[in-house]
Amino acid sequence: MEPMKIYANQLRIHIINMLAAAGSGHPGGALSAADLLIYLYFKEMKIDSEDKENPDRDRFILSKGHAAPVLYGTLAMKGFFNTSELTNLRKLGSFLQGHPDMLKVPGVEMSTGSLGQGFSASVGVALGGKIDEKSYRVYTLLGDGELQEGIIWEAAMAASHYKLDNLVAIIDHNGLQIDGTNDEVMKVNPLKEKWESFGWNVIEIDGHCFTDIEKSFKQAKEVKGKPTAIIAKTSKGKGVSFMENQVGWHGVTPSEAERVKAIEELEKNI
Repeated sequence: MEPMKIYANQLRIHIINMLAAAGSGHPGGALSAADLLIYLYFKEMKIDSEDKENPDRDRFILSKGHAAPVLYGTLAMKGFFNTSELTNLRKLGSFLQGHPDMLKVPGVEMSTGSLGQGFSASVGVALGGKIDEKSYRVYTLLGDGELQEGIIWEAAMAASHYKLDNLVAIIDHNGLQIDGTNDEVMKVNPLKEKWESFGWNVIEIDGHCFTDIEKSFKQAKEVKGKPTAIIAKTSKGKGVSFMENQVGWHGVTPSEAERVKAIEELEKNI
């Protein structure tokens, strides 16, 4: 798993640099999801930047669309576009805007940003795969604060009803959202029991442990007749000491001095 750890830190460096250049964006929830996306794109999913329209490709949808930098960095590292584009994040005329646009960004499967809608779209894509008798799998990443949206549970009910065992929902459970902790804003726990009550197979993991991540995806593939929810316990701002588990870094970008300090920390782990 050592290459995965190196890739994840490289991705975090891209996230810090692009957000510092943009002067706006969401570092905390992008950094917390880096390990999950690196494993998905470099180990788990059937996906090829040279054949990005392949109808049998696996699909990933970032339902927590405000964490776009983690997806953009991953796609660039995977070869969908040049990494030099990353520092154009949120700039006028750039195809890399604050939320993913499926019509402009190579490799983006669904335009997202309005919380809950990406997950609902994922259910539709997975259902379409079943109807068309395709073998592809659909992966979607949700924030834990996003679970406060009612549309999430309507979609969860539909996925169970249609027995979408080709669908994996990953919950980035860092416990923090824009206005505070989940418990302060609106309690989302007990997550495991909630998802199970909607008919889902549920796996709980350390979202920064690649061994856990690998085991969870393997187990998800073995489950038939129901979708899988992976509750990944993560740390918001993971990898940068002064950002970790700090709600204030949900939507604030680093100054130049903070950028330098963050990069120094991350480079020590490569």
